[in-house]
Amino acid sequence: MSKINEVSSKIKTSVSEVFKGNEDLVDMILACLFSGGHVLLEDVPGTGKTVLAKALAKSTGLPFSRVQCTPDLMPSDVTGSSVWLPSSQQFEFRPGPVMSSIVLVDELNRATPRTQSALLECMAEKQVSVDGQVHKLESPFFVIATQNPVESEGTFPLPEAQKDRFTMTLSMGYPSQEDEASIITAQNSTVHPVEKVQAVVSREDILESMEEAVSIHVEESVLSYLLSLVRQTRSDYRIAAGVSPRGSIALYKACQAYAAVKGRSYVVPEDIKLLALPVFRNRIILNSDSILKGYSSEKILMELIEQIPLPAFRAHV
Repeated sequence: MSKINEVSSKIKTSVSEVFKGNEDLVDMILACLFSGGHVLLEDVPGTGKTVLAKALAKSTGLPFSRVQCTPDLMPSDVTGSSVWLPSSQQFEFRPGPVMSSIVLVDELNRATPRTQSALLECMAEKQVSVDGQVHKLESPFFVIATQNPVESEGTFPLPEAQKDRFTMTLSMGYPSQEDEASIITAQNSTVHPVEKVQAVVSREDILESMEEAVSIHVEESVLSYLLSLVRQTRSDYRIAAGVSPRGSIALYKACQAYAAVKGRSYVVPEDIKLLALPVFRNRIILNSDSILKGYSSEKILMELIEQIPLPAFRAHV
């Protein structure tokens, strides 16, 4: 059993004690973590986004912080600020909540564009710049951001540069009737079930898993299939701007980590097909004519994915 598969199995077992839902969703989120990326969850309130983030953080033993976004939230409330100390006659940096390992940014689209942009440097370069001083973030650094797709009043659309920083955009979905019954009965306690979750792996386990992810084999035919999907987004008449090279890299790394989570030492074409939609859905821009005709990014991407046949593939041993 590979390191990633072993670590992810322990985390999933621990998380499943409090989060009842789609196991594939947890696999994809772990793939984002092990590939060094970030994830954006789009769903209605109450579907378990915060519970999942807390359970994941507690299971890994990594420091966890939460940022509740509001229109009056300032960039310094996220990154931290320098405070003048009369006793020492100098400024001292007081770190903000982003100086953690797993950061839940709740309702990201309720923050102003100025505050949203404060996360760009953190997510892309793993550092924070305050008053001319650069503060490095410890690895791993993983952002789980959420936004409500239903309400539009009091929200600010995410700029393309911000959306491009997320490896995947996922939806939680509603639990099955059986899972929801388990969720309800688990509340028969004065303590929330997530508070009972214990660390089952360490920071070192996560870092070793991240190193292993980049060594997962990707056959040339599988890479060609990935690039074919990318080229389709750039040539389709309905799309004004297709997937960028950053998007190609994100899909490549996510598939490597996802394959390892599934217990494989190689990526199969089905991994590319499965993850293309969550990785690309926020990375294409439709032209005005397509928007007027009622097209959506998801619908067009699903069409493009189905148009390209899976390549012949022989398992790498």
